[in-house]
Amino acid sequence: MSLTSRLAKLRHVLVIPFALAALASSPAFAQTEVIIRDAPPPMRVEQVPMGRPGYVWDQGHWRWEGRGYGWVPGHWQAERHGSRWAPGHWVARGPNWFWVDGHWMR
Repeated sequence: MSLTSRLAKLRHVLVIPFALAALASSPAFAQTEVIIRDAPPPMRVEQVPMGRPGYVWDQGHWRWEGRGYGWVPGHWQAERHGSRWAPGHWVARGPNWFWVDGHWMR
């Protein structure tokens, strides 16, 4: 077996474990933490539509868009039986504001 073919075989043997290790170390549901110095504007008043069977209303909120806040209108979330929807919200910690994603709670 030539040196070139042995190196090619070794490269393939080493690539697979490194690729699997990289995938295993990556978080499956990574969330970017948003930290802002400026407080979000006051909440907008949205008219909540009539109830929709099998869905819960997720209220609108302000989202940081890099240079300022942009409004995200409310929308329907498919209901998860036995769970309650906790809407996303901004939390003040010292001089900073952190976004907490909406999530289902049991």
